[in-house]
Amino acid sequence: MKLPKLSLTAKIFIGLILGVALGAWKHEWGIALRPLSILFLNLIKSIIAPLIFSTLVIGIAGTGDVRQVGRIGLKALVYFEVVTTFALIIGLAAVNLTKPGVGVKLPPPKPVAAGQLPSEKPKTFGELITDLAPPSIIKAMADGAVLQIVVFSVMFALAVTSIGEKAKPVVVWCESLADIMFRFTEFVMKFAPVGVGAAMAYTVGHSGLQVLKNLGVLVGTLYGALVVFICFVLIPVALIARVPLRDFWNAVKEPATIAFATTSSESALPKAMENMERLGVPRRIVGFVLPTGYSFNLDGTTLYLSLASIFVAQAAGVHLSISEQVFMMLTLMLTSKGVAGVPRASMVILLGTLASFHLPPEGVLVILGVDELMDMARTAVNVTGNCLATVVVAQWERAFRTEEWLAEEAELEEVTGQRAIAG
Repeated sequence: MKLPKLSLTAKIFIGLILGVALGAWKHEWGIALRPLSILFLNLIKSIIAPLIFSTLVIGIAGTGDVRQVGRIGLKALVYFEVVTTFALIIGLAAVNLTKPGVGVKLPPPKPVAAGQLPSEKPKTFGELITDLAPPSIIKAMADGAVLQIVVFSVMFALAVTSIGEKAKPVVVWCESLADIMFRFTEFVMKFAPVGVGAAMAYTVGHSGLQVLKNLGVLVGTLYGALVVFICFVLIPVALIARVPLRDFWNAVKEPATIAFATTSSESALPKAMENMERLGVPRRIVGFVLPTGYSFNLDGTTLYLSLASIFVAQAAGVHLSISEQVFMMLTLMLTSKGVAGVPRASMVILLGTLASFHLPPEGVLVILGVDELMDMARTAVNVTGNCLATVVVAQWERAFRTEEWLAEEAELEEVTGQRAIAG
């Protein structure tokens, strides 16, 4: 009898259960499996620098001449940053309110001696400014200095854009590099069931079964925070922009469902673009705002990253001041750009940010056990937020359901009719 093929999610879940069972049954065996989880973490770390570099260069330089992006691009980016800031704030408030990481005992980070926390010696403002620019991009990549990699990548992308057609081979190379790194991530994720199982065996063997309750609180906190974000940010924005809510819901529910089921924003992109054009947004706005939003307007992902990063700090017993949490959120806002469409790519960004703040990477593996449940919800919110951004920018441009759109609809219906006759 041929056994059914298991999905990666099912394998991770099985590894999670086996790890919990082993850690609860034989504490010392669970603790002894930690090297396997560290191996998996090291594989993930090797992805961070090339992935951030390539995706940011594509996101900025891939749009073409910045001057031609013009007014629409500026309005879209302003909207993206305002809304994602609200998402970060809501995630930060939610995790500080429920404190899901309190009680989980993660090992202290290696660079910090026992009893010493990174927050005891925060960097001065001058040091933060100085550290923005890497003296060597190779060194920054080797050290995992995420913010320095981001700054270099942004400046590199702007330089690429300013050169124009001559730099097209570089953009194509970055697209290839990004595709390779995403495929590399898929290969690494095949080892995820073992890495997650070993991490959970170690965590349960070290902390006991209490950690399962904490993970349940974490998932509940995320879903609650996303509901708050939709009710108090997205819906008010839609009302202010005079978006027809019923028509918008009918247009967005299918791509959002696809995103929820596949945990990939890109799988929903074609349907989202088609439905936004049908709703009343001109093609030129849909073609720019929606793909750009997939790089710069990750509402659900940024909320998740703020929540997950503070969860790890709480689990490690590291107290972060409000100013340190805000700085971490700013870092996440930059590093989260360009990872939409790839399941669990946010885990790579989270891992890099944790390393920058000297927080134990084992926390990521603990979260990965329930990441699928959280990934579905945050990806659906990503797609919904980007569809709303497209309509808002169209309203802002006074281009929503205008004669331009009517002409495009008539043209589309004519082409569709010709295809039907030919068929």
